[in-house]
Amino acid sequence: MAVADEEALPAGTSSNYDRMKELKAFDESKAGVKGLVDAGVEKIPRFFIRTPEEEHLEESDSDPNPLQIPVIDLTGIENSKIRRGEIVEAIKQASETWGFFQVVNHGVPTSVLEEMIEGTRRFNEEDDEVKREYYTRDWAKKVMFLSNFDLYESAAANWRDTLFCFMAPDPPSPHELPLACRNIMIEYSKQMTRLGSTLFELLSEALGLHPNHLKEMECANGHVILSHYYPACPQPDLTLGTSKHSDPDFLTILLQDQIGGLQVHHQNRWVDVQPMHGALVINIGDLLQLISNDKLKSLEHRVLANWIGPRISVACFFTTNYSPSTRLYGPIKELLSDENQPIYREVMVRDFAAYYNSKGLDGKSALSHFKI
Repeated sequence: MAVADEEALPAGTSSNYDRMKELKAFDESKAGVKGLVDAGVEKIPRFFIRTPEEEHLEESDSDPNPLQIPVIDLTGIENSKIRRGEIVEAIKQASETWGFFQVVNHGVPTSVLEEMIEGTRRFNEEDDEVKREYYTRDWAKKVMFLSNFDLYESAAANWRDTLFCFMAPDPPSPHELPLACRNIMIEYSKQMTRLGSTLFELLSEALGLHPNHLKEMECANGHVILSHYYPACPQPDLTLGTSKHSDPDFLTILLQDQIGGLQVHHQNRWVDVQPMHGALVINIGDLLQLISNDKLKSLEHRVLANWIGPRISVACFFTTNYSPSTRLYGPIKELLSDENQPIYREVMVRDFAAYYNSKGLDGKSALSHFKI
């Protein structure tokens, strides 16, 4: 492919560089980033090069005693009021200060987690002809394979391919899902529905609300599973696996393999989220920060590119963006007072998502656009 032969220079440094032509050639190959790797590229295409703004982001945490996101053990959550109270308090502290935490003893079998990783690997390592059947940018489809949802909007592409599966509230027919991950995708979705319900109860309690409050607001009604595949990169210092961003949902449950690379932006530095076998990473999304009136924090995060690969992660986004809901979401009235006036205007989830997608992963929070 022609893009593989370009010198690795920042976009815009050459007057004869046709960025759009290169993007279209890459997109129309329908082979994704893995297709470049399989073709033996030694230099990444120019449109993957990080922008100057990204080049000057704060350095990663180099402290000899680095910060770690909280790890919360969910053991005893159903049969001990005292233990449940402790867990709620831990989630409250983590969600208000970090916006990220890991959970262990969460009830999802380790075998399911491992098979979800392997199912993602199997799909991405299928022949190109198989994957091309799913490659599309048509958001009306419930199953989509593509590289960079914001390929034509972002300043720099990310070194990542993704399989999107819109699993709730109206899941695809089993035959619509790729055979390589069909059974595990269905089972994993069931597990995420159960765990998501529990987490929304705990977050409701952390906000001082009735346990079912967020569920009654339909925050748990829909979810999409994004299976990410990050191939080994020949020039990882020049690009990112995923650019700096926060998530445009209520809540994200992330399964990551043992390679690492996920970083959260905390106290003006990048903190590594260390992989823990059997753990799941939980993070607050933009919409939950909005309805909590900034009580809970949607933290910016990114994924580094790596010589080692492939890195695999699976994100479950809880959002109603893909259902026809016209419900308006604004700061929860029970959380407001004379001293805590609403910060955001009401918005439909689909309008929030449309704005988020239109700007791409530009390193800027979409939340500021919806402030009063």
